[in-house]
Amino acid sequence: MPEKNKENSLPQALGLTIYDLPDPLSAADADARRTAGGRLRMLFVMLVCAAPVLASYLTYYVIRPQSSRNFGELIQPVKAIPSIQAASLDGKTFDMQSLKGQWLLISVSSGACTSDCQKTLLFQRQICASLGREKDRTDCVWLITDDEPVSAELKSGMTDAVILRIPHSQLASWLEPAPGHALHEHLYLVDPRGDWMMRFPAGLSIEQAGFLKKDWERLLRASVSWDLPGR
Repeated sequence: MPEKNKENSLPQALGLTIYDLPDPLSAADADARRTAGGRLRMLFVMLVCAAPVLASYLTYYVIRPQSSRNFGELIQPVKAIPSIQAASLDGKTFDMQSLKGQWLLISVSSGACTSDCQKTLLFQRQICASLGREKDRTDCVWLITDDEPVSAELKSGMTDAVILRIPHSQLASWLEPAPGHALHEHLYLVDPRGDWMMRFPAGLSIEQAGFLKKDWERLLRASVSWDLPGR
C-alpha cells in the first residue's frame, strides 16, 4: 500500500516542477521593455543637456516669420574670424583670435575718418552704450585699414572701443560688403565664437540704428543660456 501511494504522487510532483518554470517568452519581453526604457531615459537626458543651445538658435534662425523680421542680413554660412595679426594704435601686435568670447559690433574705415565715418562711429557707440545690463557681453570694434593718423578727438570719443589697424587686403578675406558697396559702408556683427554672422545695411541712419539694436538684443536674449559676460 505505501508503494502504491508513492507511485501515484510522482507524476503530480513532476507536473508542479514543469508548470512552475517562468515562461521564456515573457522573460525576454520584459528584458526588451527594460532595455527600451533605459534607452529612452538616456535620450531624454541628452536632449535636456543640449536644449539651451539648440533652443537659442532655433528661436532666432528657424522659429521666426519668413518676412523681414531681422533688419540685418544673415551671413550663411557664417565666416570664422581668421588667424591674422592686427596692431593697436601704439603699434603693438594684436591677435584677432583674442576677440572671441564677446559679441562684436564692427565698423571699418580709414584713420582719417570723414563725416560719414564719424556718424557711423557715433551710432555704433550709442548702440553699444544702450544695451544696459547686456553691455558686458559686447564690444564695439573699430578696424582701421590704413596708416592715417587718428585725431585726438576721435580717440577720446572711442575710449570704450577696441581700435585696431589691419590691412584692407587681410580684412577683406573675412568681412565682405554687399554687392555695389564698400567695406566701410556697413556695420558687422560677430558672435562670441568669432563667427561673422550678420551685416547691416549701408548708410545707416539714426532711425535704422534702432532696428539694428533690436536685432542684436534678440540675439543676446536667444544666447543668454550659453553666452556668459566677459571672455
